[in-house]
Amino acid sequence: MNERIFLSAPHMGGEEVEFIQHAFNENWIAPLGPNVNGFEADIQEYNNIPYAAALSSGTAAIHLALILLGVKNDDVVMASSFTFSATINPIVYQQAEPVLIDSEKETWNMDPVLLEKAIKEYMAKGKKPKAIIFVHLYGMPGKIEEVKAISEKYEIPLIEDAAEALGAKLNDKPLGTFGDFGVYSFNGNKIITTSGGGALVSQNKDWIDKARFLATQARDAAPYYQHSEIGYNYRMSNIAAGIGRGQMKVLDKWVENRRANHDFYFKELNPVGFEFLKEPKGAYSNRWLTCVLFNENLSNNPEDLRQELEKFNIETRPLWKPMHLQPIFKDCKAYLSGVSEELFERGLCLPSSSSLTNEQKSMVVEKIKNFLK
Repeated sequence: MNERIFLSAPHMGGEEVEFIQHAFNENWIAPLGPNVNGFEADIQEYNNIPYAAALSSGTAAIHLALILLGVKNDDVVMASSFTFSATINPIVYQQAEPVLIDSEKETWNMDPVLLEKAIKEYMAKGKKPKAIIFVHLYGMPGKIEEVKAISEKYEIPLIEDAAEALGAKLNDKPLGTFGDFGVYSFNGNKIITTSGGGALVSQNKDWIDKARFLATQARDAAPYYQHSEIGYNYRMSNIAAGIGRGQMKVLDKWVENRRANHDFYFKELNPVGFEFLKEPKGAYSNRWLTCVLFNENLSNNPEDLRQELEKFNIETRPLWKPMHLQPIFKDCKAYLSGVSEELFERGLCLPSSSSLTNEQKSMVVEKIKNFLK
């Protein structure tokens, strides 16, 4: 059996060890320290945004953004349906109501037309949404400029979930910097990793200062432990941030590698019946995962192919199952076009690690072509 070919494996650049070793040498093993401060500065510089808070996860970042926007019991939050559950769970943490918005075909991300329809209907009922959570799936820039215009038109704050999209841009502007808040994830399968972690970014200093306060158990400025608000254990550790500092040095290279994966798969598999997600004008995707759709000429289906590749120790995965099809969210109000359900039925994510070798990619393609025969 060949060595496992993972869907999206962590990929160290080598310099991470130096930052971690420095933390050990200085005994900065506490939750905070120089690596956390440095990693936040790296995120700010890379994305050209003035304020960032390094946190324990992207989920924590979304949760804090909702808290800072005052989202509470029975409030309404509009959110992408075609996403991972971590986008929607924090809405429920706040006992608010998720309203799920389907995708458009061009980028697979939230449909601005459906979003505006949903906003109008809820406002007509006297229920103005408290926030919009927009997701850039698979590192592909969505129609964030149109959604931002809608959020400004109706004065609804915009949280931009760029968990999968660090290093991607739209019209040379980094994703995660269009909204009132931007969210990144550094989970083990992301474009870069801190093992587990995330970040919240904003142009608003007060918000990020408050996020850091809430993320460290909301401890008041007193010589003893005093708390006037409910806090959370959401801060990133100094060790994890050290990994992140090393990873930031190779981020652009890892994006290049992932884009090269996509180009290889497109060249080999587009002619035999697979459709690929194209970059719209002005979009620069990090191609976090390369995804294919089975066209109508293929008699096989994605699940058959997934199981066949697993026989050769090759990991693939279906596209996200939309939130409106999830058992826990099936009763949520949803504005649907059928796009995300079709993508879920027709799509498959291929191995996309930035460490993927030419031999591994060739093997994946060979097994797919043999399967089609």
